[in-house]
Amino acid sequence: MTTLASARRAPVVVIAPDSFKGSLSAEEVAAAIGAGVQAAIPDAEIRLCPIADGGEGTLDALMHAGGERMTVDCRNAAGQQSSAPVGILKDGSAVVESAAIVGLTDAAGTAVSVGQRTTLGVGDAIRQLLDRGSRRFLVALGGSSTNDGGAGLLAALGVKLLDACGEIVPPVPAQLQRVARVDASGLDPRIKEAHFVAMSDVDNPLCGDEGATAVFGPQKGVAPDQVALLDEALRHFADVLEQALGRHAASQPGAGAAGGLGYALLMLGAQFRSGAETVADHIGLDEALAGADWLITGEGRSDAQTLHGKAPFIASQRARRAGVPTTLLSGGIDRTSLEKLQGSFAGCFSITFGPMSLQEAIAQAPGLLKDSGEQLARLWQRAACR
Repeated sequence: MTTLASARRAPVVVIAPDSFKGSLSAEEVAAAIGAGVQAAIPDAEIRLCPIADGGEGTLDALMHAGGERMTVDCRNAAGQQSSAPVGILKDGSAVVESAAIVGLTDAAGTAVSVGQRTTLGVGDAIRQLLDRGSRRFLVALGGSSTNDGGAGLLAALGVKLLDACGEIVPPVPAQLQRVARVDASGLDPRIKEAHFVAMSDVDNPLCGDEGATAVFGPQKGVAPDQVALLDEALRHFADVLEQALGRHAASQPGAGAAGGLGYALLMLGAQFRSGAETVADHIGLDEALAGADWLITGEGRSDAQTLHGKAPFIASQRARRAGVPTTLLSGGIDRTSLEKLQGSFAGCFSITFGPMSLQEAIAQAPGLLKDSGEQLARLWQRAACR
């Protein structure tokens, strides 16, 4: 809470938004809001802390705090040779963002049907990072276009999927029903030395009505009449894999993340964590909030789902513990969710000033964010000086 004493000094404003998908990165959003606040309060100390929740933009948010970015050769969701960015944080942790490798927005990777998409490329990236000496991995799971139960990831790391005749089965959903045996003897031995953190904001199991295919399949292109078939293929694959590895994870929370990529990581011994909590820890959000007067967070669109582990909600929870009020500034706000949202935010605002199309909002996003940030800051400053 802002006191009279704190109002006399230059205010400290922490800006920790997620990306505006299809428009601006979290870093660009933070910079635009920061420019607006600075225009209204020139002497304000602005602390930019772009955040993410384990989906698209997680690598960028983590790299904002420092580290080495590089590109690795890996296959896309269609199994074609491609490349993708990865990162090494200052503490040595390697960052792999699934959305950057097998993402839903990759036109080449999604040119084939969901039944033919694979996570081979995620395994490719991990293997190359192992070659570089990495043994600690942060794997962001959100935004994938795949539904293969992580079969591709495992295959890229040396696990063989075999049919009843001993022939290799391609690691794609449409073929998983053929898997009769799993040979894990060729699994990269360095995996035993590695520690994986699987980052996501979902806690779904692998199969069933709340599983990967039923809940997330349709947004990836799974037709209604395919849901049961692909779900059963994942269940069959899991039964065979778990028998081979002597480990059970299909029913664990998060197994259904990224079309079951979370399941494969759990089978490798991964720790499953909230993506936003993990990012907040690594970017030092708590440290940035120490001594702060105000937090501004946001995302492309906020609704009731924001309160289920999304980045703005986690940021607001951290701020509340630090005694810092939080304002939500998003591209759009679902009016029917306002009552729920305002329990976590001291005001919820959209950046639009009047009717406009989505394309107009995307094109004008930097200016809209700056102007909105400035107007919010003027209001906040007036209130703080009362």
